[in-house]
Amino acid sequence: MNNHFWLGMALILVSGVMNGGFALPMKYSRTWKWENTWLVYSLVALFLVPWTLAFGLVPGLLKVYAGVTLRTLLLPVLFGLLWGTAQATFGISLRLVGVALTFAVVSGLASLSGSLVPLLAFNPADLFRPRGLLLLLSIPFLAVGLILYAYAGRGREKDQATQDADASRLKGSFATGMALCVFTGIFGSSFNLGFAFGGDVIRASLQQGAGSLTSTYAVWGLVLGAGFVPNLVYCVYLLVRNRTANLFRQSGWPREAILAVAMAFTWVTAILTYGIGATLVGTYGTSIGFMLFIASSILFANVFGLVSGEWKGTSSRTRKLLFAAVAFILVAVMVLNLGGLF
Repeated sequence: MNNHFWLGMALILVSGVMNGGFALPMKYSRTWKWENTWLVYSLVALFLVPWTLAFGLVPGLLKVYAGVTLRTLLLPVLFGLLWGTAQATFGISLRLVGVALTFAVVSGLASLSGSLVPLLAFNPADLFRPRGLLLLLSIPFLAVGLILYAYAGRGREKDQATQDADASRLKGSFATGMALCVFTGIFGSSFNLGFAFGGDVIRASLQQGAGSLTSTYAVWGLVLGAGFVPNLVYCVYLLVRNRTANLFRQSGWPREAILAVAMAFTWVTAILTYGIGATLVGTYGTSIGFMLFIASSILFANVFGLVSGEWKGTSSRTRKLLFAAVAFILVAVMVLNLGGLF
């Protein structure tokens, strides 16, 4: 254990709290619709910040890209597009089923798929070694957690059935929201795959003089920049269909823009802080550290969801189902990431 282990773990805990709460500002939007807020958030978090970091901190960035093969560039971009699609459905899920449900289901599935897919792609023989066996052991815990979440969500629908018509319409879309959560969780791991296939870009960045941490920003630009495209397309489609583009010019837009930008910087800061924390932790940064990141994200997303009233008016039985679901998913995440020790 190195001297910076606990400092790194503390930073990872903070990053998990920020990740679990980055979407909270959306709840306080008054005049903008989902597509207005999500477009500004995506523009800042997925395009402006990553490319600013890449051009500002990676010396000779264009030479880095020119010095690798086209395939090396296309793979991170392809996985970035897939991740961006999942990011858009993540945003829709937040509106349909809330912060607590979305984070737990998406984080649990993304943790599983983010470990399973690279294992099968790069080291299939490891599936029947300790790391792979722990991964397989986590699946039933995750499945039970998802089933309990489904029951908790249905219970919330019934308990809150007396609310206004718009809320009833959203709750009526619970099945759609859960399906989108599952889709997001599976394809959300494309973010990891984009970085996994970006090794040559990172090595080229190091050769140009980038540091061990800043060299990753060259891949950030490719993955997140590509991820911005599906979010842009879907938001523009909604702006046109719903005729909500004019909301950008209506009174109160500065407040709405600040909320969206706050979401963006909270999320980006969470990811950056996790990266720094994992580096300080050392050998176990991507195993124990990642386990803490996912677990704290799920826990605090549920805390924020409860505090913000997502489960207001629900019965004790529904809340017990919620807490049981959280417990099973946390166990699944912990068992899964213990595989990083082997």
